[in-house]
Amino acid sequence: MNRETLIGGNPWGVAIRLILLSVAFGIVLSALGITPDNIIERLNLIIRRLYDMGFDAVEWAFRYFLLGAIVVVPIWLIARAIRVMRAKGGDGTND
Repeated sequence: MNRETLIGGNPWGVAIRLILLSVAFGIVLSALGITPDNIIERLNLIIRRLYDMGFDAVEWAFRYFLLGAIVVVPIWLIARAIRVMRAKGGDGTND
C-alpha cells in the first residue's frame, strides 16, 4: 500500500484541503461562540458530572441498602434462631 492510498491522495493536496476545512470550521465555530477553551471547559464539566453521578448512584444504593437491612437482618436473625431451636428440640436430644 502506498502513501497516496493510505492518506487519500497526494499528501500536499490532502494537507491543503485539511487546512482549508479547519479554517472554515473554525470560522463557523467562532461565529457560534465556541472557543477551544470553551470546548475543554465543557468536556471537563461533562467528566465531572459523570463522576459525580456515578458516586451519587452508589450513595443512593447504599442508603436503600441500610434502610432495608434495618428490617431484613433482624428478621433473618430471628428466623435463624427459631430454626436452630427447632432443630435442637426436634431431634430428641436436649443438649
